[in-house]
Amino acid sequence: MLQPKQTSWVILAGGQARRMGGKDKGFVLFQNKPLIEHALDTLTSQTDQIAINANRSIEEYSRYAVTFSDQFSEYPGPLAGMHSGLVNMNSDWVGFIPCDSPNLPNNLVSLLCNAVKEDTDIVVAHDGEYMQPVVTLMHKRIIPKIDAFLTRGDRKIILLYKECNTVFADFSDYPNAFINLNSPQELEQFGTLL
Repeated sequence: MLQPKQTSWVILAGGQARRMGGKDKGFVLFQNKPLIEHALDTLTSQTDQIAINANRSIEEYSRYAVTFSDQFSEYPGPLAGMHSGLVNMNSDWVGFIPCDSPNLPNNLVSLLCNAVKEDTDIVVAHDGEYMQPVVTLMHKRIIPKIDAFLTRGDRKIILLYKECNTVFADFSDYPNAFINLNSPQELEQFGTLL
């Protein structure tokens, strides 16, 4: 069984945040704390190998953890951040969480690790109703697939998952874990729920 200490983790903060008015989401305050700090809090209790994928504010993010940018230009989405994470991290298994989901459970790493089988390429969180495609654990052997996928202009993570041996980790006991804060309205709406 894959142990959490055999994994490394990347917080995805490389998007354009159009729905957030272009503000760098990692530094948007939620409950008086930047979203990047919520993400770090989630992971630091579970692992000590953490990095950040960002395409701006690199110096600011570097104050929190090792930070690297996408290797593909023009913001091709979270898959580019995942590609960069797989290339830059040292472990065979690299996990990813978004910077804008402040309610992820404190056993996320172990739940994803426990779902890994011998031939698994990717583990994706599933909340009982929907897959959560950017809460995932990937093996480095898929780097060539992601590289080819992005090079040909594909961006939909779910399509990549269909090309790989993808399994799901059950997070149905955590119905509010995947609340994603994409806009000022969502920040306001969910601020009282979490």
